[in-house]
Amino acid sequence: MKAEAVLSFFLILIPSLSEFQNPFFLAFFNHFSIDSEQTVTGRLNEDLILPCLFESGPEVATHWKIQGQNVHSYYKGSNKLERQDPKHANRTLFHSEIHNGNDSLSLIKLNLQDDGSYIWCTGTESGKTTNKIVLKMGAFLMPMMKYETRNTSTFLTCCVLMIYPHPTITWQAGNTAVSESTMEELEPSPPFYIKSTLNVTFSNKSYECVIENSLLKQTWRGQWVMKEHLHKVQSEDISLSCQLANNFSLPNQDFIVTWSRMKSGTSSVLAYFLSSSQNTVISESQFSWNKELINQSHFSWTLTDLSLSDNGEYLCNISSSKYTLLMVHTLHVESYNPISPDEHSGNAKENMLLSDARSVKEMETEV
Repeated sequence: MKAEAVLSFFLILIPSLSEFQNPFFLAFFNHFSIDSEQTVTGRLNEDLILPCLFESGPEVATHWKIQGQNVHSYYKGSNKLERQDPKHANRTLFHSEIHNGNDSLSLIKLNLQDDGSYIWCTGTESGKTTNKIVLKMGAFLMPMMKYETRNTSTFLTCCVLMIYPHPTITWQAGNTAVSESTMEELEPSPPFYIKSTLNVTFSNKSYECVIENSLLKQTWRGQWVMKEHLHKVQSEDISLSCQLANNFSLPNQDFIVTWSRMKSGTSSVLAYFLSSSQNTVISESQFSWNKELINQSHFSWTLTDLSLSDNGEYLCNISSSKYTLLMVHTLHVESYNPISPDEHSGNAKENMLLSDARSVKEMETEV
């Protein structure tokens, strides 16, 4: 009977909820004890459902609040948003199952300010339910690895353009941990823009960078590999390999593969492949890609009819939301100087004269 009396009082108040912010109602609302509490994690710019179930009944009235601000209200069969906090305007949505006991609330396009404790209170003729949902916001957008040379030094940079909370960034050369990196926080307010730079001292080793967001339980890896230098002659063809390491794969992930040439401090894109559309774009006629190998996640390519202008570093970049591979090939193209028939004849005569001179000298020595 006591519960029914409290509920009746709650329902009597509903007609006056156009004045939802009056102090008496807020005090009554805050007086409700919390029946349960749960924690959920949200991602920046994504949507999220705050789950809430209750025992269905007639005359449903429900209210969502955070830090004293009205997030969403529903009663008398419709949404009541006149008193909704402006930062939630057009960003909340009830599902159509409210009369079946599903009072879950969708938050659209989350931002870091949505972080906090949400109080949900629902009443029907059968009773009332009050729950707390703690929303913890995180961000992990656009991690990447960069490679550059400055004079005779090689540098690798791992960065993430938008991350929250602060990540853990670690480096490894081969199987050995590396601690000589520098960390910079380029955006001091959340979401943070953070980068870590490492001077490569052993170019014959592969380097790996790992960025970890503990809240989102998300990890990204970047790997850099320097291949052996290649020497070719003008007009020859060459094939350069680019394939994922054995411990990495790209199942069910969208990714992009880019081949570029780095020369004199500038980079020019030669070709790229988009997995989402299976689209291949080639910017130079010398360049050819084997589509059958692409289907096997092997992104090697062939450069035909080499010239001296093809000297430089060739960078293969395979990138997804979870992984980046940078593979560098250094190509040296040398001039082709064929010997003409006259030059060949002259060289032969010169060699004969030298041979005769050596024979005469040997005979004089014997005498």
